[in-house]
Amino acid sequence: MTEQSPATKKTDAMSASWSVTSLADAEAEVARVYGLNGRVKRLSSERDETFLFTRDDGTEFILKIANPAEDPAALEFQDGALLQLAATAPAVPVPRLVPTASGAPSHTLSSVDGPRIMRLLTFLRGELQYRTPSSEAQSRNVGRALAALGLGLEDYRGRPPAGKLMWDISHTLDLAAVVDHVGPERRAQVEAVLGEFERSLPAIGGLKRRQIIHNDFNPHNILLDPAAPTEIVGIIDFGDMVHAPLINDLAVALSYHLATDNWAARTGAFLEGFLSARALEPAEIELLPLLARSRLAMSIIIAEWRSARFPENRDYIMRNHATAWRGLQNISDLTPAGLKKLVPNLSEA
Repeated sequence: MTEQSPATKKTDAMSASWSVTSLADAEAEVARVYGLNGRVKRLSSERDETFLFTRDDGTEFILKIANPAEDPAALEFQDGALLQLAATAPAVPVPRLVPTASGAPSHTLSSVDGPRIMRLLTFLRGELQYRTPSSEAQSRNVGRALAALGLGLEDYRGRPPAGKLMWDISHTLDLAAVVDHVGPERRAQVEAVLGEFERSLPAIGGLKRRQIIHNDFNPHNILLDPAAPTEIVGIIDFGDMVHAPLINDLAVALSYHLATDNWAARTGAFLEGFLSARALEPAEIELLPLLARSRLAMSIIIAEWRSARFPENRDYIMRNHATAWRGLQNISDLTPAGLKKLVPNLSEA
């Protein structure tokens, strides 16, 4: 889910509205643009219209019709990443763009609200990770899948559209502008993370490995085999990709392994999985605990700030707040040395 940071004045697509596309019109457009006949079913979505399109032969696809405020450059950037992965990392389970009848990756529709970009993607069937029982084996495979995804994107030269993404760890300090929305019982600990991040800016700025990263590798975007809930069968939602230090991607994913009683074991398994496919550099290891804390602090600040702005949507906005707070408490004093104790071979990276 893409949102602009408080420091960015540009209006984001999250607040846009549009005229609803009827099911009949959606089916007619797929037939006209893709030459495919079938039925559509509307799916829930925040920032666009999303449908399940079932071709007459039973093959399923995802149909997306962007809202008219969506930046075409953002969708082109996402499409480029999917095309890159299809060409260089076909084993990484991500959706594939279905070309139009004319061979284009997407098609721009005319509507009463303005141009709207339509895309058709292959459907990945699986169970979202957050609905499955967690285990160390699962965490290990999640880590390995993230490493494989990063390797597939390593040489992708596309660039995100201009503007700052709220969820980009690189811009953590932008959230100092809204930290006063955090409850007083949590504010001191969150502000301590912001202070630690600011003091570490020279080291963060010195990180050498930077590339396009997924930046949202969380249990709502990872699909598992229902019959074997440790096996990754899908990675979805490329809307938060940024160009950033590689280690930021690891920090984002790691932050979702930290809110349980066995967080240390799950963290160790996750990192072992990542390291089985891609090594880390010493400078990255040194900053990983801080960057994971930063992501958790961001989750707390953004949730409390946005729930104050949009109280009618508070339940949805705050859905991950409690786990982020627990995770932050669990690693509030985690040092690089402590991290290396959890993963002995981390020191050999």
